[in-house]
Amino acid sequence: MLFPLILLLLSNAAPPLSSPQPKSGERSSGRLGFVRQFSSAHDVSGPSHPILNKTVDILAGPKEEQSAAPSALQEPAAVTTDSVHRIFVADVKGVVHVFDFVRGEYSHLEGGDHLRSPLGIATDTEDNVYVSDSGLRTVLIYGPKGKFIRYLKKARGNESYFDTPRGIAVDPGLGHIYVCDASRHMVIMLDKQGRVLATFGKRGGGTAPGEFRFPTEVVARGDELFVLDSGNARIQILDLRGHFRKEITVFDVVHSTGLAVDKDGNIYVSDPELNRLQVFNDDGQLLYWFGQGGAGIGQFDGISGLWVDSGHCLYVADGKNKRVQLFQIGGQGAGSC
Repeated sequence: MLFPLILLLLSNAAPPLSSPQPKSGERSSGRLGFVRQFSSAHDVSGPSHPILNKTVDILAGPKEEQSAAPSALQEPAAVTTDSVHRIFVADVKGVVHVFDFVRGEYSHLEGGDHLRSPLGIATDTEDNVYVSDSGLRTVLIYGPKGKFIRYLKKARGNESYFDTPRGIAVDPGLGHIYVCDASRHMVIMLDKQGRVLATFGKRGGGTAPGEFRFPTEVVARGDELFVLDSGNARIQILDLRGHFRKEITVFDVVHSTGLAVDKDGNIYVSDPELNRLQVFNDDGQLLYWFGQGGAGIGQFDGISGLWVDSGHCLYVADGKNKRVQLFQIGGQGAGSC
């Protein structure tokens, strides 16, 4: 009985698209191939086959819910990777988890003020880690070994330079750091010493090109900056100096919507309300939707932060399911994640 059940699960691993279908009529099953899911230090300790694990859950019943512990995800909000393929997961509950599947190790970032609400995370070419914490109203910088180094902008007494820092990105070419300060309706560009180089947008917000209402996510790719302008339900594409190039209208945007861009310039936007991904090409055409509500493979509950590593590996923060799911862009056989 076990072998037929495994075959059945393999054939159904990619869930159907939500209705209505995009104009292209393409199915998502050939676009994203499931690789793995992980939720705690236990997942790093040894090899694990997701289909076999799911089979065991069906036969023996689901595992008991994990207790709140530093080594288990509680509400993952953002995810990124570094040059040695470590995975950093910002958890709203006040911790940044580090999963190293290459070396079979788990850890978490240490030092500095105790994290309150880490909502954004990024790495630079030297594998330093930048964490934007809206509760602390600052950005913390950690070294390649996970130890706190300093603040990008330290609060002075009860005053802080940022109001609500959220999405953060680092341009690998110039090393400039971009921070979405949502309630100020601005994207701030800084150098690695914390000097402000420019601000994009204006106080009070706006709807014109280059203006924002509650910008929440930012991605630096090539010579372009992609900003999720949540209050205006659009993605604005700028050059790295903040000059407007074009915009893409998106649907069902909320404060926890995630944003990522792959090597081909395709744009991935999470939809926490319908628990699915929207995928656009660089011209703004909707290519397909992927996912649906649930706790199975390719299903989501509270989908939020997104990250593309190596151009074809898509990490998805699946918040209320307390896990991260990894997919291979282009389906199985398109590369190695």
